[in-house]
Amino acid sequence: MSSVAASLNSLPAERLRSFVLPREHGAWGILLVPLVTGAWIGFATGRGILPLILFLTASLALFGLRTPVEAWLGTSPLRAHSPAERWVVAHAIFIYASVAILAIGWLLWREHADGLLLVGGAAAMFFAVRVGLRKLGSRARLAAQLAGALGLTATAAGAYYVVTGVLDQRALILWAANWLFAANQIHFVQTRIHGARARGRSDKLRSGRWFLAGEIVTAFLLAAAWRLGYLPGLAVLAFAPVLIRGVRWFFQSNAPLAIHRLGFTELAHALAFGVLFIAAYTI
Repeated sequence: MSSVAASLNSLPAERLRSFVLPREHGAWGILLVPLVTGAWIGFATGRGILPLILFLTASLALFGLRTPVEAWLGTSPLRAHSPAERWVVAHAIFIYASVAILAIGWLLWREHADGLLLVGGAAAMFFAVRVGLRKLGSRARLAAQLAGALGLTATAAGAYYVVTGVLDQRALILWAANWLFAANQIHFVQTRIHGARARGRSDKLRSGRWFLAGEIVTAFLLAAAWRLGYLPGLAVLAFAPVLIRGVRWFFQSNAPLAIHRLGFTELAHALAFGVLFIAAYTI
């Protein structure tokens, strides 16, 4: 034990944190914005404060659990090599898993939130698909990220359910709408990265043709959802800023890709989407 402690003291703190804390900063938004929208909209008819706190706790614990598990299994670029690193990873897994089990156990046995088994099972399936797609390499990177987003945005349906006690059509619509927004953001970021060296509009159209097709499909699905009464008009308008910024990129002059700035602007878009989407159901 003393040798492990000595090794821990010699390891950079940043490397140790990388075994414990999720590194994908954009994934935090994909997890939390749907959770907040689902909970807030759910409070229009529900009052499940304690179940929501427990669900938030379980969601954060499970989200954090993925990082040390992937390091332990060797499925992420960062792997634990030394005994000290494996000690950190093992303890992180134990703590995250214990918190998640306690929170989920309370929800299932004391709050009778059995519907979470359906939501959680579906999310787990999408994460399994993500792992399988990642094994295919870079050619399946976008598909893997979209599958992972399906799992993360399940928090919209889960939060709505624990607050209202009802797993109904609205819960699924909230999940689908949040995933559609997250998918647009993921696809746009990948398009910007792959099109960073594009020269002129023709190069941008060539590198971003599938993203542009996705924009058209998204607009069509939103119009259909509004027309059929599945989404209120303001909820559809919540997508307008990202749809406009996606099309506008094809007409902008070439500029170096500032990846950190892109991350902040996409975070701002996510926050604006959450506010407008909530307003659509609460005003």
